[in-house]
Amino acid sequence: MDHVLLFLKAAGIGLAVAAPVGPMSLLCMRRTLTQGPRWGLATGAGIAAGDAIYAAVAALGLAGVSAFVLAWEKQLHLAAGLFLIWLGLKTFFTKDTDKPAEVAAVASVSAAFLGSVMLTLTNPPTIVMFAAVFTALAPSSGFDPVVAAITVLGVLCGSLAWWVGVVAVVSGVRHALGRKVRLWIDRVAGVVLAVLGADQIRRA
Repeated sequence: MDHVLLFLKAAGIGLAVAAPVGPMSLLCMRRTLTQGPRWGLATGAGIAAGDAIYAAVAALGLAGVSAFVLAWEKQLHLAAGLFLIWLGLKTFFTKDTDKPAEVAAVASVSAAFLGSVMLTLTNPPTIVMFAAVFTALAPSSGFDPVVAAITVLGVLCGSLAWWVGVVAVVSGVRHALGRKVRLWIDRVAGVVLAVLGADQIRRA
């Protein structure tokens, strides 16, 4: 029963981490809307995997890894900023066609997943946040591998549940939108992604 409670708490934390609207949320929604649910799910799964990796680092107390990532925080923000600006420009100048996006996207779904993992990992302060979470949830007796594993699994499941919900909602309205609406969504999303990228560079 204690382990079930712990899992639910960790899942709630994973969901809370995923929920705030940011560049990854926009990316997931835009890909779902313009390219199909498979791309959206691949993007969401990549974000959840990135969260789980940071949670695992915090749970295992890998101080060396944490210190290395935090030491390169500025460079990671710079890389994320440049990628978001590139993605924003690419999105802005996208030309909508009558060809189903899913057909063209099948070969790149794995790239969408890996790209989302890497982009999620460009936010080193996430390690600090998860370290605080594990400090709060860990038993007073010290490190417990079972507790650590359950907590990481809970974070992964909570984050993944949020992205599945986002993709489901966006997919529900996707076919109700015409080409012109999707094209304008690309324009707006492109500008927002580029602005968020510029903010990442500023932080660097």
